[in-house]
Amino acid sequence: MPLPHDLCARLQNAFRARHQKIVVDHNTQNLGIMSILLRTGFVSNLTRGTVELASPEQFNEVPEAQKRIWADLKYRDNRPVLNNMELISKPSKRVYMDLAEIRLLCSGRRAQQIQPLRMGEIAVVKTRSKEHQWLEAREALLLKLPGEVICRAR
Repeated sequence: MPLPHDLCARLQNAFRARHQKIVVDHNTQNLGIMSILLRTGFVSNLTRGTVELASPEQFNEVPEAQKRIWADLKYRDNRPVLNNMELISKPSKRVYMDLAEIRLLCSGRRAQQIQPLRMGEIAVVKTRSKEHQWLEAREALLLKLPGEVICRAR
């Protein structure tokens, strides 16, 4: 399983370089994090495709190693919507939170040495639920699902 810091770094670099699209490997983790960024408005579109082009038709025909996720990056007033994306849970120190700690984080208070979420900021949580494996912190709180806090974006 690839580490989420690769996705965070790629997204941040693409926004800083003013790219219109970004291409990332197709796996459950990247699809989960990118769909959260789509739902919260940091990217404008997601499409499955191949290494060469965003084509859902060809996606099913190519081998697994050539499948990619294409994302359209979003800018407002010629400035990137995503300013910063940083990892919270690292391979050397995993950060698991129960519902009380996620509630603290979402309500503007510190939890486990993690700075609280500010206005317009999200945190990505990986839960043990098969149905809702990747959620934004506020969604995890509504569904009452604790989990590992992977990264934050603002």
